[in-house]
Amino acid sequence: MSSLSGLLAVAEILCALYAGGMSTRLEAGQTAPSFTLPDQDGKPVSLSDFAGKKVILYFYPAASTPGCTKQACDFRDNIGLLANKGYVVLGVSKDALSKLKKFEANESLTFPLLSDPELTVHNAYGTYGEKSMYGKTVMGVIRSTFVIDESGKIELALYNVKATGHVASLMLKLGM
Repeated sequence: MSSLSGLLAVAEILCALYAGGMSTRLEAGQTAPSFTLPDQDGKPVSLSDFAGKKVILYFYPAASTPGCTKQACDFRDNIGLLANKGYVVLGVSKDALSKLKKFEANESLTFPLLSDPELTVHNAYGTYGEKSMYGKTVMGVIRSTFVIDESGKIELALYNVKATGHVASLMLKLGM
């Protein structure tokens, strides 16, 4: 590791600690933290916009990467089944709006992609912190999914999910 990359890694860890990046994980039964974030079109989207609806809120590391594309396309391909069961899907990443807009267009995504570059919502949901990547411990987005019921309570809190097969696994957990 070069001294510059080492310094950058330390700086990222310190920033995450300062920003609350070592937050605790949420559990089923807790109230889902409220938020308002811009979607890929810059329109503000709040969790409260979906009061009375079931929400699948998923956090992914980076738009247009292989795993994140697979996961997003799996949600896209199953959006009709999920909607028929009353679920709304929201994706959250730290990506800029322009990157999310391109991701939406390139993959024909049909659900909101929310931008959280300051990691505020990531930290509230415990989805940014230490993770293992290629055998090393790094700071980053922890691929996670939350199912939030109509009253705003967390029904499922799934951390460290795999991109491939996640949507099918989630649908089984939801009795679909």
